[in-house]
Amino acid sequence: MKLSSRIKPISYLKAHAAEIVRELAERQEPLIITQNGEAKVVIQDIDSYEQTQEALALLKILALGDRQIESSRLRPATDVIAKIRERNHSR
Repeated sequence: MKLSSRIKPISYLKAHAAEIVRELAERQEPLIITQNGEAKVVIQDIDSYEQTQEALALLKILALGDRQIESSRLRPATDVIAKIRERNHSR
């Protein structure tokens, strides 16, 4: 995706809002909106936004796991499973 072809001034957004919304849903590519010649916002369709949020959540989980590995905060899986089973039996 070439972002330079996806840059529009805010006046274009104001004049073509419905068309832009349809296009965003069809193409699933973000659109950069400028104001006074400066990039100000990025708009995208809801499906792409949700996918981005899910990917970010997974990356955060991976980063957390990496930090725990680096700080040696590890426990063997067998110990964790045994503790879970113990909790379930005591209920």
